[in-house]
Amino acid sequence: MARGKKPLLENIEIQKIAAEGKSIAYVDDKVLFVPNTVPGDIVDVQVTRKRKNFMEGFVVCTQRLSDLRIQPSCPHFGICGGCKWQNLPYEKQLEFKQQEIVDNLQRIGKVKLQNLSPIIGAENRFYYRNKLEFTFSDKRFLTREEIAQGTDIERNPAIGFHVPGFFDKVVDIEHCCLQGEPSNEIRNFIREYALENGLSFYNIREQRGFLRTLIIRTASTGENMVILAFGHEDRPVREALLDQLASRFPQITSLMYVINEKLNDNLTDQKIICYRGQDHIFEEMEGLKFKIGPKSFYQTNSEQAYNLYSQTRNLAGLTGRETVYDLYTGTGTIANFVARQAAKVVGIEYVPEAIEDAKVNSVINGIQNTSFYAGDMKDILNAEFIAEHGRPDVIITDPPRAGMHPGVVQTILDASPERIVYVSCNSATQARDLQLLDVAYEVMAVQPVDMFPHTHHVENIVLLHKK
Repeated sequence: MARGKKPLLENIEIQKIAAEGKSIAYVDDKVLFVPNTVPGDIVDVQVTRKRKNFMEGFVVCTQRLSDLRIQPSCPHFGICGGCKWQNLPYEKQLEFKQQEIVDNLQRIGKVKLQNLSPIIGAENRFYYRNKLEFTFSDKRFLTREEIAQGTDIERNPAIGFHVPGFFDKVVDIEHCCLQGEPSNEIRNFIREYALENGLSFYNIREQRGFLRTLIIRTASTGENMVILAFGHEDRPVREALLDQLASRFPQITSLMYVINEKLNDNLTDQKIICYRGQDHIFEEMEGLKFKIGPKSFYQTNSEQAYNLYSQTRNLAGLTGRETVYDLYTGTGTIANFVARQAAKVVGIEYVPEAIEDAKVNSVINGIQNTSFYAGDMKDILNAEFIAEHGRPDVIITDPPRAGMHPGVVQTILDASPERIVYVSCNSATQARDLQLLDVAYEVMAVQPVDMFPHTHHVENIVLLHKK
C-alpha cells in the first residue's frame, strides 16, 4: 500500500468489537476500523482514512457473514446508524459492553476491579425509548446502492435521523423500532400533511425552510409530549398544522412549538410555547411522580432507569442519617428517589428549568428534605457552598458524557465524603475521573446497566470509599 493512497482491501476478517459501534481488523500491523460489521465477517473494505497506526473504511462486498449474525428487525438498519448492533444476539451485546467497561476502567483508570457485577440487561429490547428527536430535510439521503444504480431517483423530503458523520444528510424514517406508538404515527402524519399542503422542509445547509425539527416524548403514565420547531413564523400555516395534529392525536397531552431561527437546532436557549394541553408530562417510579418539561433531562429508558437508580441507591448505603449531594441532578430524579433514605439531599444542575422541575417534583411527592441549585458545576460547587450547606457524607454524581471538570473533581476531594457513587454513560471519561480520585478513594464495586439495547452505549455505576 503506497503512502497516501486509499486502497481497496480484500478478504479482511473482522476480529473484535471496538468503541462507538465499530469493529476492528488488523492489516499490515495497522488497526482497521469498519462499521456495520461483527467479529467473524470476511469483507472487502474501501479505505476512507489512512493514518500512521490506523485506517478507517466501509464494506463494499461481503465475502462471508459471521456465524454470530442475526437478522436485524429495523428496515433502516445500517443506514441511519441508530441501532448498530441489531445484527448481534442480545447476549453478545451485553458481553461486549461488559468487556468495554472492564477495558476502560483498567486501561484508562488503572482501577483495581473488585465486586464487578454482571451487567443488568433490558427486558424490553425494542420500543424502549421515551424520547426521540427527528430532523426535517428538503432532500432525503440516498444510499451508496441507490447512487450506484446510475438512474434518476426522486429525492423526496425527509423526516428522520442524521446520517452518522454528515450534518446535512437525513435518512427518511418510515418505522422506528426505538419508541412505541403514537411516535411513528405522529411523525408519518406530519410528513403526509406537510407534503399534501406544500409545507417546506428545512434545508440544513442553506438554513431555510419551515419545518425544522420534531421531538416526541412518551411516558409510562400514557402522557405524550410533541414539540415542533419551525425555521420561521407563519402563524396561519403553523396553527393549521398544530390543530390537525391535536385533532388526529387526542393522546397528545402536551403540544408545544418553538420558532428557531438560529444556526443550530439546540433549543435550550429558546422559548418553547405550549399550544395545547399542559407544558409538561409526568413519569412515575416507585410511587414517585416526576414532572418533565420540554427542556428536562430524564433517562430515555424508563424501565432501565429504575434499575439504574435502584442500584445507585443500594450502593450509596444510606441509613437515613446522611447528607447527600446529587451532582448534575437534572430534574432531581435521583435526589428525590434517594431522599426517603437520607437526612438531607442537595441537588445541583446547570439548566435552570430542570432545577425548577426538581423543586416541583419534591413538592408533588411530599418530600421536604431536598434543596436544589442552578449553575455551572465547576463554579457553584466550591468551599463556600459546602460550608453553607454542610459537608456531604455521600456524593452521587451523574455527569454528561464529557465527565467531570477537573475543578469539580478537586472540590469533591476537598469535601472528602465517605462514599462516592459515580454514574456514567461514558466509561472512558469515568475511568479518567476515577484515576484523579484515586489519590483518596478506592473502587469498591462496579455495576453496569444496559440502558440502550442494540447500541454500543452503556451506563456504569462505580462505588468509591475513602481510603
